[in-house]
Amino acid sequence: MNAITKTPLTVKGAELLRQELQRLKSVERPSVITAIAEARAQGDLSENAEYDAAKEKQGFIEGRIADLEGKLSTAQIIDPKEVDADGRIVFGATVELEDLESGATVIYQIVGDDEADIKLSKISISSPIARALIGKHVGDTADVQAPGGVRQYEVLEVNYL
Repeated sequence: MNAITKTPLTVKGAELLRQELQRLKSVERPSVITAIAEARAQGDLSENAEYDAAKEKQGFIEGRIADLEGKLSTAQIIDPKEVDADGRIVFGATVELEDLESGATVIYQIVGDDEADIKLSKISISSPIARALIGKHVGDTADVQAPGGVRQYEVLEVNYL
């Protein structure tokens, strides 16, 4: 028997996936079913671009629904505020780092793969920087293998927001 792999998600990330799933089921799915019915009513389906497009969209929607349901069923939802990490960097933590070469500071939250969005300063738990940071404390340095070579970061602050 295969052990089910748990997918780590923050509380917010899980809520966003649930909202997307709800929208797909209550808005997108009925909309595409209506579009297919309207395209069918036009007659000959062999050269009906609207029908083909609607069927393709339906396939995408059903696939995404199955994907989201699968992720949520195996989700291990972690609330960073309830983590007793004793100052260590763990999943869900928000960290402030200083790039020791440039002196620039950055703030990242370590999140699940589906939540990662660098524009929102959310980095995936499986990213090289997150893997280098896990377990570190304030004052520690982390060596991160970046495309341009190894970068060193000092941990300035760790928060569980």
